[in-house]
Amino acid sequence: MSSKTALITGISGQDGIYLARHLMALGYRVHGLKRDGSVDRASQLAALVDEAGSLPGELAIHSGDLADTDSIESVIEAVQPDEMYNLGAQSQMECTLEQSEYTAETNGLGALRLLDGLRKLGLEHKTRYFQACSAELFGKADVSPQTEETGFHPRSVYSVAKLFAYWLGRNYRETMGMYVCNGILYNHESPLRGEAFVTRKITRAVAAIAAGQQDRLELGNLDTPRDWGYAGDFVRGMHLMLQQDQSDDYILATGRLHTVRQFVEKAFGCTGCRIDWKGSGLEEVGYDAATGKQVVRVNPDFYRPSEPHPLCGDASKAKARLGWEHQTTLDELISTMVKADVAALARAGAARRIA
Repeated sequence: MSSKTALITGISGQDGIYLARHLMALGYRVHGLKRDGSVDRASQLAALVDEAGSLPGELAIHSGDLADTDSIESVIEAVQPDEMYNLGAQSQMECTLEQSEYTAETNGLGALRLLDGLRKLGLEHKTRYFQACSAELFGKADVSPQTEETGFHPRSVYSVAKLFAYWLGRNYRETMGMYVCNGILYNHESPLRGEAFVTRKITRAVAAIAAGQQDRLELGNLDTPRDWGYAGDFVRGMHLMLQQDQSDDYILATGRLHTVRQFVEKAFGCTGCRIDWKGSGLEEVGYDAATGKQVVRVNPDFYRPSEPHPLCGDASKAKARLGWEHQTTLDELISTMVKADVAALARAGAARRIA
């Protein structure tokens, strides 16, 4: 078992919770940075804290904000981490234009504060640092699948800020000799995915429609393709990156594209519903083939203003050097998410009846 100490920013998010569980199972002492007022996944974070007693590792939560230098440096100094995982970010696309300055502060300058904090505190050669980047760095990529050598073309405030963090990490590695790894992460989902993300929006709606609590699901472009993986597989790759003799940058992806339409069909299939599509474009509608009831409708309000090109990742480098492979199929992932949302609705219903 490990005796290492890790610091995770964004520990209350999907990736932070999965990574904390993974590291604690390995015997790590895990410290998490959680922004005050971040209550999106308070119940999941509470469950992680409760679970800590049954895992070999230890867990401590600290308050801090990637936009606040003093709080960042205070936590780093107290923790003295062997490994740092920067997963904290403003990642909801609909918020990036409305909160563009905060997005840049958190996703871009937040990485600068962390790396500079390590340097100022004399930890630049002790702490190994992981930076969570995004496939949206490639944005308008003209080749597919993308590799670590593919040129970047970000098309949102979010991805531009993430590109700043990527190049900053490379700069600190190449000029200061720090151990810094950039993980270029393609879409990865789980039952802990935020409700604003399309995958979780779909699985929650499927569960609610099956329970008679929702009439239909409204979505944007049904034919948008994504390289979707499972968050639990991705955090294994993050950890593996920091266990190598030399730091480097790696893509984590499944290498397979599926459309939103396919995700919808598979999700409804988990509840025994087959979708019958009629119409086209903005007039396309999905019906329950057994009942004829309309359950899916296209809503142009949900189209993204700058849809990225089909982004499909080539994780050959991670496989060859880290021994990492994505193990969970899309069908398995969707089934897990739908079952979790069905179970959550059942628990909520039972709680209401008791009350």
